[in-house]
Amino acid sequence: MTPFAESPSVEAGLLERAIGYTLGSLRLVTPAAMARPTPCREWDLSALLRHMDDSLAALHEAVEGGFVSLEAAQPVDDPVLSLRNRACRLLGAWTNGSRRVVSVADRMLASVVVGQAGALEIAVHGWDVASACGADRPIPAALAEELLRLALAIVTEDDRPGRFGPPVAVRAPGGPAELLLAFLGR
Repeated sequence: MTPFAESPSVEAGLLERAIGYTLGSLRLVTPAAMARPTPCREWDLSALLRHMDDSLAALHEAVEGGFVSLEAAQPVDDPVLSLRNRACRLLGAWTNGSRRVVSVADRMLASVVVGQAGALEIAVHGWDVASACGADRPIPAALAEELLRLALAIVTEDDRPGRFGPPVAVRAPGGPAELLLAFLGR
């Protein structure tokens, strides 16, 4: 797959695999783990789950309404349940959606770019969740390989240090998951 492919079925498939991986990571979350640190600087697991819930709400808004408001989603009592529900609704909406363009702040983006960036965020944060829960749960190689190609195309120096840390060295031999995570500063 090349970055920014124009096929809604390709982006829905990528989202489906990213969501499937992340749903597996969410099974590891316990109330006792909520205060654990994550690979996301300055976020504990509870803050990461709130961020993920907000991100999935924004992606759903993009496919349903054609825009992403910059308002945060309302906090929820059970972030894992909310994320599971949002993930299922998002996948259904994206699979059935026909949007070609999405408005994000003052920019118009191709919906395929929004979906691909969403898949990248969902999968990498799924890894963050597993890591915070103490599990060695690598992103599947084929998924990581596709996401690495996307990350190389869409993550710029302007995204660092705000959204991502600086790239880190990979212990040899690094597979696609290790290369992806290292590129994103994890």
